[in-house]
Amino acid sequence: MEERTRSTAGAAVPLELGALFEAYADMIYRLALVRTRNRADAEDVLQDVFFRCLRRQPEFKDEEHQKAWLITAAIRSSSSLLTRADRRHGVGAEALDYLSTEDDTDDTVYTAVMGLPEKYRTAVHLFYYEGYSVEEIGRMTDTKPSTVKSHLHRAREALRQVLKEDVE
Repeated sequence: MEERTRSTAGAAVPLELGALFEAYADMIYRLALVRTRNRADAEDVLQDVFFRCLRRQPEFKDEEHQKAWLITAAIRSSSSLLTRADRRHGVGAEALDYLSTEDDTDDTVYTAVMGLPEKYRTAVHLFYYEGYSVEEIGRMTDTKPSTVKSHLHRAREALRQVLKEDVE
């Protein structure tokens, strides 16, 4: 990919798709996998996000803006994919296998998270695994911060119930 430099408000950020892919592909894939619960769909989302970036050539203010743009594109792409009736899937074992091999995560927790509704999975992933604030998640998902807080609260309650049942 050719490297270009765009500047806004005095800041210049190189737009190099190869470097963006290297830096963010794994994060986008994990987010797409959490949302779609299917490896093939997550790969489609990953490809779509970088195709959108190539086609639109967005102007990035800084690296955090790049990351937020890519996450928002991944959320929108996976939402679009999930609304197509012919693409709806249940929790795939391959999604749980992939996620459970990441770092030192607990299979029980990932299984419980993957069983949550999509809006809760997204909020949990962005808040706990990507480190975004409630306000940032709200901007990325076009949701009010109070709604994001509600999603996180309900997700925690659901996880508490599921994990409590596993202990008993």
